[in-house]
Amino acid sequence: MSETTETQVNTDVAEELATNAQEAQGEQNTDLSIGDLNALKTIIDVASARGAFRPTEMEAVGKTYTRLNNFLIAVQAQQQQQAGEGEAPAEGTTEGA
Repeated sequence: MSETTETQVNTDVAEELATNAQEAQGEQNTDLSIGDLNALKTIIDVASARGAFRPTEMEAVGKTYTRLNNFLIAVQAQQQQQAGEGEAPAEGTTEGA
């Protein structure tokens, strides 16, 4: 990725994160949503790309990022499974009857 493209992507991400932060402040909600966790994942991505972490911190950041990513993948799979169950045929019906 070129520096110009990377800078534009980082700027877009920063603007999105700022918007999310403003919305969160307006709501004064203490709950975390899946969207908030995705934003945290993006923050870690951007910060690591910019070299914001010291080498001695990278292990802890990486482990936390991996746990967060695995959690988000599990939630997404659960949501897809629940959506799929809503489309399943009703019980008691038989095929070809």
